[in-house]
Amino acid sequence: MDAKEILTYCQTKKGVEETFPFNPETLVLKVLGKMFLLMPLEKQPLEIALKTDPEWSAELREQHPQITGAYHMNKTHWNSVVCEGLKRDLILRMIDQSYDLVVASLPKKLRDEL
Repeated sequence: MDAKEILTYCQTKKGVEETFPFNPETLVLKVLGKMFLLMPLEKQPLEIALKTDPEWSAELREQHPQITGAYHMNKTHWNSVVCEGLKRDLILRMIDQSYDLVVASLPKKLRDEL
């Protein structure tokens, strides 16, 4: 998957906003103000950071050398994912889980707005 495909997929989710809070090269996708995906647009091969359930995270890291603890993030809950060589379905599942975990952490009032 490339950056455009990932962005297009994420834009279909409710409440998603695109921001550049750190620098002009790192796109941060948020749901109702909370990050669920970071994507340095200039980095090749494409690499994204996603929130992941810790148990699944450990499994993913064992099975895929492209998946490691995310740089500058809580490595228990965030993975760095080099998209090259990974199946599209796996990347989409990880994006979905990241979005869902962040939505689940929002107050009920905000979740109801989605």
